[in-house]
Amino acid sequence: MQALQIHAGARALRHLRERGLTPPDVRVIPAAAGGPKGLVLNPLDRFVFGRWLAGSAQTVHLLGASIGAWRMASACARDADAAFAQMAADYIAQSYEHEPGKAPKAAHVSEVFGAKLSERFAGREAELLGHPRYRLHVFASRGRHLLRREGRLRTPLGYLGAFATNALSRKAMGGWLERVIFSDPRDALPLHLRDFRTHVVPLTAANLQPSILASCSIPFWLQAVHDIPGAPRGAYWDGGITDYHLHLDYASMGEGLVLYPHFQKTVIPGWLDKALRHRHRATAHLDNVIVLSPRAEWIATLPNAKLPDRGDFQHYGDDLGSRMAAWSHAVAESARLADEFAAWLESPGRIEVQPLA
Repeated sequence: MQALQIHAGARALRHLRERGLTPPDVRVIPAAAGGPKGLVLNPLDRFVFGRWLAGSAQTVHLLGASIGAWRMASACARDADAAFAQMAADYIAQSYEHEPGKAPKAAHVSEVFGAKLSERFAGREAELLGHPRYRLHVFASRGRHLLRREGRLRTPLGYLGAFATNALSRKAMGGWLERVIFSDPRDALPLHLRDFRTHVVPLTAANLQPSILASCSIPFWLQAVHDIPGAPRGAYWDGGITDYHLHLDYASMGEGLVLYPHFQKTVIPGWLDKALRHRHRATAHLDNVIVLSPRAEWIATLPNAKLPDRGDFQHYGDDLGSRMAAWSHAVAESARLADEFAAWLESPGRIEVQPLA
């Protein structure tokens, strides 16, 4: 059974049919929010960054929200393959103390998760931010008005307001949340950011870890990260709230293609858009994007017939061993995605590329 499917925007599809895909074609790689779902991309990440992209010399912009920020930071390590392997092991093994029948407290999750990020990235800031070819861009969501600080009442009320205004339009939600990009100052992102209220902050050694922690801080599951160095004061949450799948104006790039390893074929703009099916359609912004994702038939062969997700914490409860086994099995099986992508690069006829829809 084929595991990998490939979809492409119109311009990218023409390029693939005429010239195939080579490492120098790629100028941007996005990495979506999605929690444990991102684990199935681990073998693909290890192939792309550990082997394939090593065959080119161009600058590549790496965009990450939530788990995607952790993934793209790992890509900037000197040994990207080892960094991705360690990331998968860390993510699978995560465990939090909690009272029986209750979810762990957000403060505890933030403390434990932040300590793990510090363990992996502290002292390595120069390595990650000095990569000769990769430019890291970490996406976070900064609260405005009621959401400018975290609070027992103001946070749920603020997110209720964000939910209601987002139903009208994404731009209207900008009254409650803004996109903040902690961006490698060596090169600006080569695309327009006019779709949503956006603030760009230079990514530095001082804010690398806080920005990644903020980008991973799911509201109510983790605490907000306040007053990140070099950025406007305020509360920062998960980058996936404003940019769930980083549906940006990639078509505004001057040249090159976007290679998007993703856990699904659709690119949803924001986390609050998950229930708004009309915002799941491909747009002209994705004209030069190639999406690599797992086929539904293959996903059905994984444990519980689905991708790993946050619901597994409740499903397995205190049975840490069973959850770890299920997630480890999913990652092992996901090696097929990398193998099939490698084979397709050598022989594009192996997989028929479909238009993004």
